[in-house]
Amino acid sequence: MTGLAIGLGIAVGLALVAFVLLITGRLTIDTGWGRRIRPLGPQVAVIRAPRERIFDLIAVPYLSDRPPKALREKIEVLDRGEDMVLAAHRTPSSWFATTTVETVTFERPGRIGFRLVRGPVPFVRERFVLRELDGGTATELTYDGELGADGWVLGTLWGRVVAGRWEATVAASLEALRETAESDAGRRRTDRA
Repeated sequence: MTGLAIGLGIAVGLALVAFVLLITGRLTIDTGWGRRIRPLGPQVAVIRAPRERIFDLIAVPYLSDRPPKALREKIEVLDRGEDMVLAAHRTPSSWFATTTVETVTFERPGRIGFRLVRGPVPFVRERFVLRELDGGTATELTYDGELGADGWVLGTLWGRVVAGRWEATVAASLEALRETAESDAGRRRTDRA
């Protein structure tokens, strides 16, 4: 093998390692050069349950000392303050699990915010806003945010890939939250009857 072939093989190998580190959230390219910001959402879910209950369901993995095991496998609280936590979120994909580290802020009962610290892109800011409907028996949950990636055109393309996956994960979480909250609200109504 020639020196050029060996050099090319090393370069390809390093590029593959960097790509795996990038998609798993272990490497963040944060130069600020050519950063492109794109919107996330909005996604809106109407849930037939009280706003306080929905807030509590979202906050359980972050604020509870003993969240359910299924949530502990996805979310690990690294540090906890009064109205903020630093948490690692694991999201499985087809080949790898992506881990992001985010701050999560709580403004009871109407807002929960997320800010990316480490992940596959250098910038994500999200919020979930809860608004009472029907005299408090239902809640409108609105998700929106912004995602930024560096690198001009390549960053725009990478941001589009990450945003698609990110929004699909949020949509699945909103649906699971709706099912849990409405099932729980139905059981509570039946228990009172």
